[in-house]
Amino acid sequence: MLTSVVLAALAAGAAQALPSPPASTPLTKLELHKRYVDERFPYKGPAVPVGDWLDQTPQGNGKGYQRLYKDPAVLPAPNVSVLSIKNNINVISTSLLPGGINVHFQTPFGIGADPVVHWGYSEGELSNNATGNTTTYDRTPPCSMMLATQCSQFFHNVAIPNIKPGSTVYYQIPGGNGTRPSDVLTVKTAPAPGQDGEFEALLVNDFGYTNAHGTHQYMLEHAQNGAAFAWHGGDISCAYEGILACEPDWDVCVDGVNTTLPGSAPVPEEYLSPLPAGEPANQGGPLGGDISQVYESNWDLWQQWMSQISKLIPYQTTPGNHEAACAEFDGSNHELTAMLVHNDTSFNATSPTANLTYYACPPSQRNFTAYNHRFFMNGEATGGRGNHWGSFKWGLATFISFSGETDFYQSPEDSFLDVTKGNASILPNETATFATNSGPFGELYGNYTDNMNYEQVRWIKNELAKVNRTETPWVFAMSHRPMYSSEVSSYQKHMRNAFQQILIDGGVDAYFSGHIHWYERMWPLTVNGTVDSSAIKSNHTYVASKNSLIHLIEGNAGNVESHSTLGNAPLLNTTAVLDQDNYGFGSLRIHNRTTATYTFIKGSDGSAGDYVTIVKPSQDSQGSQGSQNSQGSNGKGSQKSQN
Repeated sequence: MLTSVVLAALAAGAAQALPSPPASTPLTKLELHKRYVDERFPYKGPAVPVGDWLDQTPQGNGKGYQRLYKDPAVLPAPNVSVLSIKNNINVISTSLLPGGINVHFQTPFGIGADPVVHWGYSEGELSNNATGNTTTYDRTPPCSMMLATQCSQFFHNVAIPNIKPGSTVYYQIPGGNGTRPSDVLTVKTAPAPGQDGEFEALLVNDFGYTNAHGTHQYMLEHAQNGAAFAWHGGDISCAYEGILACEPDWDVCVDGVNTTLPGSAPVPEEYLSPLPAGEPANQGGPLGGDISQVYESNWDLWQQWMSQISKLIPYQTTPGNHEAACAEFDGSNHELTAMLVHNDTSFNATSPTANLTYYACPPSQRNFTAYNHRFFMNGEATGGRGNHWGSFKWGLATFISFSGETDFYQSPEDSFLDVTKGNASILPNETATFATNSGPFGELYGNYTDNMNYEQVRWIKNELAKVNRTETPWVFAMSHRPMYSSEVSSYQKHMRNAFQQILIDGGVDAYFSGHIHWYERMWPLTVNGTVDSSAIKSNHTYVASKNSLIHLIEGNAGNVESHSTLGNAPLLNTTAVLDQDNYGFGSLRIHNRTTATYTFIKGSDGSAGDYVTIVKPSQDSQGSQGSQNSQGSNGKGSQKSQN
């Protein structure tokens, strides 16, 4: 761990100048509409935006919020100071590849050659070598300004195909250019599609650092005890630039012993320590938290923390709204506009108006840039797109990951095509854009208002049509946004319009999402949003029906925004269970070809907070009606918009 002596040495170090950005390659207007970062208008904020009025240094000078650090995936050699490390393997993760495994690792600087992974079927026989490729982006701040063991700017991806199904693979990353090799690690590959056998998948959404320690602890326990893989549906590190003052209509206000949070659960002890002298009460965490002092450093913190899990079991991801850009909410006094647009970093700076356009964030913090580099889902291996959509199989189940943020009509993170009403011959004016404008990352084959013209939507329909139900009788889907909830919002209708009929027609057994920061289990719902009573055997047993879809929201892994609460809004009759107090994650256990169980695992103690068993229909019945008595409870507090 980093000691106070090391941190003090870092704070005393002289700041280094930022390198000049490379010359931009001209892009056609159509290309800009698709998946590239637009720089037609200049970024006007600080060279390195730091969300701390008292301390504008990326590494911290001891006057403001403490900068948070986690051990890298590869530790320095014994008796070697982290200050002497010039290059290091800081993050390691794996993901599933049809017939193989993907290995991803991150370093602050290049490794001098294409990345290589040594692997084999025993620890002493790493006789196979797989070679991959490296990507990078001009992150702000660059790793030349940061501690080498706490910063990633080069992202190395190695696909290892043709591995025996269900094998334990031993692998080692040699690195290069001064890095220390990794230990010999292990990861298990998927069994052959259709192979019988029980397995557990860990499902999670909205997973930052603040409030998430219990979720992390018990996910790691489950991984060490044999969970097959983790599936993370967006809002992955919950990174945002953050100077957000407390607001009267939102219950997150961090002020040491006077901290208030939404809901009725006790305020966690970590919130009850005094703020650094001079820091005003705000919506951040007790140490700055996920509404971070430095956007990229929050990514570094979270990924290094999660390497304990992501190097042990495959870690599958889909994008969420926090992955889109450095900012989304401006605050009632427009603090982020003051910093990012007007370059005003003075204490308690505000702006009379909001102006978070697409160009408010530094170029490297727009259009899912960090997310596109920091993971390796290899969606193209199943006909998808990068880290945005793709499928994978494990034994008796097929899993469909897709984006609820871009690449469908009226998606939440509007593309420039949405801004220009489908006119690809022009680009929007600066003032017509918003910080989270993004994508599309796939092709558009016609009028932008028709969902079936989007590559992602067509891919989902075609991918479901290819599923061999004899081989994988179970099919599950996940994106970040829910289609239904007792917290009603306009994006849910757009999600339903794009995906609901396709998922039901494709025989998806359950749809998982997050975004709303609570746990909510719905009754099985038809395409019209009505409860399918024939698919309910009891409060805790549903039938996987061809006429309806099971929806579960698991947006409560824990992050700086705390819990969502229903407030005075009604609990809808579509909701079976609502938990607004506990953090945690989902455990999906496939028992056999006819029975699966989803369990909500509480981060407080690892116990079950709720469960539902899903059964396949028998030949002569689609299930019997059971009790629909609500098990939810209305929490007290205000409701923050999730649009």
